[in-house]
Amino acid sequence: MSGILIRGATILGEHSDDIRVRDGVITARGALTPETDERVIDAQGLIALPGLVDLHTHLREPGGEASETVLTGTRAAAAGGFTAVHAMANTSPVADTAGVVEQVQRLGELHGYATVRPIGAVTVGLAGEQLAEIGAMAQSAAHVRVFSDDGHCVHDALLMRRALEYVATFDGVVAQHAQEPRLTVGAQMNEGVLSGELGLAGWPAVAEEAIIARDVLLAEHVGARLHVCHLSTAGSVDVVRWAKARGIAVTAEVTPHHLLLTEDLARGYDARFKVNPPLRRNEDVMALRAALADGTIDIVATDHAPHPVESKECTWAEAAFGMVGLESALSVVQHAMVDTGLLAWSAIARVLSSAPAQIGRLEGYADPLEIGSPANITLVDPTSSRSWSTADLRGRSVNTPYVGQQLPGRVMATVHRGVLTVDDGALVDAEAVTAAHQEVARG
Repeated sequence: MSGILIRGATILGEHSDDIRVRDGVITARGALTPETDERVIDAQGLIALPGLVDLHTHLREPGGEASETVLTGTRAAAAGGFTAVHAMANTSPVADTAGVVEQVQRLGELHGYATVRPIGAVTVGLAGEQLAEIGAMAQSAAHVRVFSDDGHCVHDALLMRRALEYVATFDGVVAQHAQEPRLTVGAQMNEGVLSGELGLAGWPAVAEEAIIARDVLLAEHVGARLHVCHLSTAGSVDVVRWAKARGIAVTAEVTPHHLLLTEDLARGYDARFKVNPPLRRNEDVMALRAALADGTIDIVATDHAPHPVESKECTWAEAAFGMVGLESALSVVQHAMVDTGLLAWSAIARVLSSAPAQIGRLEGYADPLEIGSPANITLVDPTSSRSWSTADLRGRSVNTPYVGQQLPGRVMATVHRGVLTVDDGALVDAEAVTAAHQEVARG
């Protein structure tokens, strides 16, 4: 098949239309007649969204292949409706040189399930002592525009200033993991009454809020773009809202799990719920939802953090921080934001596609689903519902916090640059995906 015809999809949840895809782009919209060489998708009752974009994914390769690889991570991305992911730098070796970021990008191009844009480290080895090769990564074939030490905070104020000054010269952005390290030594969960009851070292909200406050002022001072990773507290929302009102070039993300889950889940010492930053109070969850709805928080990012079984099936104190989230993200966001009436599907397209693409300077998402735009498309059945299980995962690790939870929505098809990667709810075989991309490239 050399083309795809999507029939009767509800575009952004608003009106029904047909979409024709050929040679990797959308070539027609309207009431269309199938052609003999087209794969026809009956999309009646399905919502068409632009392909989802994740600004915060841990693919682990190179060095962490026991948890995830670029192949398995992008398979998980496709299953969740994502057509592009930004791969965090905490690999081994760290993505702090042009060579490593180019390797990660090449692996993404090889497998074809999603576009992979590497994120470069801010500091050498994520050690927070010396700036990494930011300029070389920006000028490399990977064309890096986002830099982050995620998993570690750039806690040195002077080093953070220099990084912001550097990226401002080529319209890059520093994505800060806001965690004051001296306030979180040994921290295990949100600091409060519950942490005292459970005997777990508390993680104060101010450890996040203080770094954000410092960094928005630094960004203002040097005229640079700052992005704040995984906001988790109501106080962080207040700081970002203040900074935006002041005209500071700051953007912020929230994870699906921080929109839904609370610290109460730590009561059973189940390490599936151990994450950085920690799950917070219900009041924080409500504040994050409101901030996403009113635009204070710009995007949803998964912080997909795969770990091998032995890193989670152990005592809480010994367990690794993190959850997988690519496959479940759209369902969780539907549950927390759409089904509650806080956001329409058109806004979901913004917070999960066009806005993260714009922050990451990813091309091809400025005019989604319009004629002439790259064919990155996600079709979701909003009426579907399922009890989540590890069988719903397509990556290498199974550390999901949603097992047994009833979640709405199901991705029925994902089109990446004109190629079906998910068809009728199932992943397309890797060889078929590669062959289809080659056919599209030949025209």
